[in-house]
Amino acid sequence: MPEAAAVKRAGVAPLLALDGLSAWYGESHILHGVDLDVAEGEVVTLLGRNGAGKTTTLKSIMGMVERRRGSIRLSGQEIIGLPSNRIARLGISICPEERGIFASLDVKENLLLPPQVRKGGLSVEQIFELFPNLKERLASQGTKLSGGEQQMLAIGRVLRTGARLLLLDEPTEGLAPVIVQQIGRTIERIKAQGFTILLVEQNFRFAATVADRHYLMENGRVVDMIANAELEANMDKVHHYLGV
Repeated sequence: MPEAAAVKRAGVAPLLALDGLSAWYGESHILHGVDLDVAEGEVVTLLGRNGAGKTTTLKSIMGMVERRRGSIRLSGQEIIGLPSNRIARLGISICPEERGIFASLDVKENLLLPPQVRKGGLSVEQIFELFPNLKERLASQGTKLSGGEQQMLAIGRVLRTGARLLLLDEPTEGLAPVIVQQIGRTIERIKAQGFTILLVEQNFRFAATVADRHYLMENGRVVDMIANAELEANMDKVHHYLGV
């Protein structure tokens, strides 16, 4: 485990800061003192093998893990004791790995389902500009969409809410390369609009095209932080922790 200075940056006022975050599912201790920070306007990835604690980190930030200890601060405000609905209204939204598309609703109904919790969300027309496929499939049932279209719909929903910090869990998993490229372009565009993104990703080559920094996780801990510009020089380390 590196010293805290290796994974936390001095002199940076982060939008999101995790300090000593631990989390449990029942009696299973999953996170063991996670430290990380995300500055406003950054795209930061969590990289690691399956079971490293990446998804649990996102769910803990969102208040979706009942038993947690440590500190989660948003713009300096401690939020670890808040319920998920209060956290959402502070401007955080999660796009889960399973996407959460409702089979009984069409594309438009799925898109409009989450409430707008803050001002500043994208309009439906702006979402269609990002994902033209959705406009063409507006009356289709959500689960009749392809995997790539379902991922577009899931991301589009969180962009409507007004959240400025987006937690994206494995957005490229199982998608065709052309769709992965479209997701990458979307992340670049919404970053340019001022959104901040914490991204869980197995595909580190995709992560390298969109992220500013990468945190490596193993066994429920952050073990290193690598700036994207330094990724190539640290590929041996990345391969070690990702097992590739």
